Amino acid sequence: MGKYCCCTGFLKSTWDQVCIAFWQRYPNPYSNHVLTEDIIFREVTPSNCLISRRLLTKTSRAPRWMERYLPKHMASSAYIIEDSIIDPQKRTMTTLTWNISHARLMSVEERCQYQINPEKGSWTEIKREAWISSSLYGLSRAIQEFGLARFKNSVTKTMKGFEYVLARMQGETPSRTLAETATERARETALAAKEKAKDLASHAQKKQYV
Repeated sequence: MGKYCCCTGFLKSTWDQVCIAFWQRYPNPYSNHVLTEDIIFREVTPSNCLISRRLLTKTSRAPRWMERYLPKHMASSAYIIEDSIIDPQKRTMTTLTWNISHARLMSVEERCQYQINPEKGSWTEIKREAWISSSLYGLSRAIQEFGLARFKNSVTKTMKGFEYVLARMQGETPSRTLAETATERARETALAAKEKAKDLASHAQKKQYV
């Protein structure tokens, strides 16, 4: 059974601005791991929804204990598919991303929905869901814990990147962002999950030699 994570965040920008920033978010100082982005499909539906599919290439350094299970030429890169649909009538943007490399080792699916915040119409609300799974016998729990910790860390960087791009679009000098004021408790939770993954991995490796 895999890991599931759900969280909600906010951007102090309108939904229209966030949709524009979505296509301009790379590069930014918080996404140096994103190497390339290519649109491989795009279509406008009869109801004026914009449907897109992109292929992203990212660096993805695996921890040392995981590298032994990856081919050397694949241990530091990953390929991601990103599907998105923008509905201008409902004022929603929904994205679904998943990895097509290392999928047996660890599969990560993420669904995001961007919509107008019901309480503050000039803000955008983002709901994120992630499913992390692994089919590697003996190490699946450790890998899932590692994936969960990495996902939580990437959410913070994604928000920082979004806010950086939005500030630049509006002619402002990017400064301290909302993401940078996240509570210390959230960071400690991610760190604890990472340490737990290490412990599980160590324990699982020992079992293999018993």
